[in-house]
Amino acid sequence: MAKKNSKTKNNDNTIARNKRASHDYHLEERFEAGLELQGWEVKSLRAGKANIADSYIFLKNGEAWLLGATFPPLLVASSHVVCDPMRYRKLLLNRRELDNLVGKVERQGYSIIPISLYWKHAWVKISFALAKGKQEHDKRADVKDREWKVDKERMMKHSVR
Repeated sequence: MAKKNSKTKNNDNTIARNKRASHDYHLEERFEAGLELQGWEVKSLRAGKANIADSYIFLKNGEAWLLGATFPPLLVASSHVVCDPMRYRKLLLNRRELDNLVGKVERQGYSIIPISLYWKHAWVKISFALAKGKQEHDKRADVKDREWKVDKERMMKHSVR
């Protein structure tokens, strides 16, 4: 019997990432939530069509809502359903988690920023974080630190030889 090649198997269940989140914000505390989706949205996500780059999460009436995420409908989606790719999507969270988020957002001035959208078993989950915006000098310092880390690795690699 032949061995299974683990390199060919794709274990990455990520649908979409918000790569700008860590660049534009200080990410403090991370959370995971489910999404309330319609059928055509699930089909679109299975095809890998999603964009959460310009999205954010807001709290209204004790519920969390995802705004600005784009799930473009497939051309073969049902024609009798009106597809709105930019609609508000409800996040499925426990009351305790919602109360925690409300307290931090209203009292401490945090924003809630989506980080990634992924499959967990058969469910679509969204990972998000409490975040504070970065100033321009903070962004420059992060770039400088990242470049120094790369240079340090290069120097260590060449010094070992």
